[in-house]
Amino acid sequence: MMDTPSRPRAVLVVGGGTAGNAVTVLLRRAGLAVDLIEARPDWNATTGSGITLQGNALRVLRELGVWEEVKASGAAFDAFAVTAPDGTLLNLVQDYRTGGDDLPATLGMQRPRLQQILIDAVRESGAAIRLGTTVETLEQGAYGVSVRFSDGTAGHYDLVIGADGLNSATRAMIGIGDKPEPTGMAAWRVSAPRAGGMDHTTTAYGGATYIAGYTPTGPTTVYAFLVERCRDRNSLPPASYADEMRGLMKGYGGAWPEIARHVLDPAKVNYTWFHRLLIEGPWHRGRVVLIGDAVHCCPPTLAQGAAMTLEDASVLTELLIIGKNWDDDLLQTFHERRVPRVRTVVETSVQLGQWQLDGVRDADVPGTLTRTMKILAELP
Repeated sequence: MMDTPSRPRAVLVVGGGTAGNAVTVLLRRAGLAVDLIEARPDWNATTGSGITLQGNALRVLRELGVWEEVKASGAAFDAFAVTAPDGTLLNLVQDYRTGGDDLPATLGMQRPRLQQILIDAVRESGAAIRLGTTVETLEQGAYGVSVRFSDGTAGHYDLVIGADGLNSATRAMIGIGDKPEPTGMAAWRVSAPRAGGMDHTTTAYGGATYIAGYTPTGPTTVYAFLVERCRDRNSLPPASYADEMRGLMKGYGGAWPEIARHVLDPAKVNYTWFHRLLIEGPWHRGRVVLIGDAVHCCPPTLAQGAAMTLEDASVLTELLIIGKNWDDDLLQTFHERRVPRVRTVVETSVQLGQWQLDGVRDADVPGTLTRTMKILAELP
């Protein structure tokens, strides 16, 4: 498909999460016309508790121009601790700086704060934004895609980027039938006040759950999580979430009694199954391409989900800027460049969880982590 030289290129981004917001900012910086639509009227501005961002994610956030705000809003650290369930320190490990020596290894922050920083960057970019809007139909032509929206309007674009998440409607519209699959694990998550000594991610393996961990997310907050085998969600009424999470915390010492004191409001507790997805075939059909969770997702056992999403946005933008023709070859190049790295993250994240589910005691977790982080320290 050759591009028409008579008009500037225009892009539609479907989805205003991390991937969609990031690619919008980068494309606008390159001078492209970008429309961003997001299904939720609130733009997901208050959803979630905490997020862990490793160095390769921070590198893209710096590329976006929001690193200083992110740094001021979060808690950066270069090590993580492993404890026994009773809180006894077993090991303090120096973490890889996958974003380079000039960025911290890891930064924890409140997920809604990251989303708000990205929302502000999108607004400042000059992109056209429509909330509470979805795609009704996509019709591909020789020079782009004609789109009809849920508000009755229509538009024509040189490229549509589907960044609409795990249950992507865009993925289904273009005929990719892959769907995320549960891994067998689930997590309880909550935000709580940060107490003294909560200076880095700390995890305990075993006890009442597979993993009990917390990460500082700012000067005064911490993000706590408990990972267990999946339960039937119908057996867990949301009103019971705080009681359920506090009950699981009783088996842990150290900082956990202090965290448990603040787990009172069930509306602030999140229970989520872990899923896996990796589309091995092309991530595009014609001039509709998918990025982020729409094409790959994994358990947070490596804390690389956001990083892979941000890298997608960066790499796709780079190729679109230098590409004369936005054709199958260019979009296939994007796929080929991303798949090996994403596959490593998905497979390793799933494997770390599966070893826990299977009770494997002699798994080479340190070696697996070291090999993976060395790969991620390379540029995408």
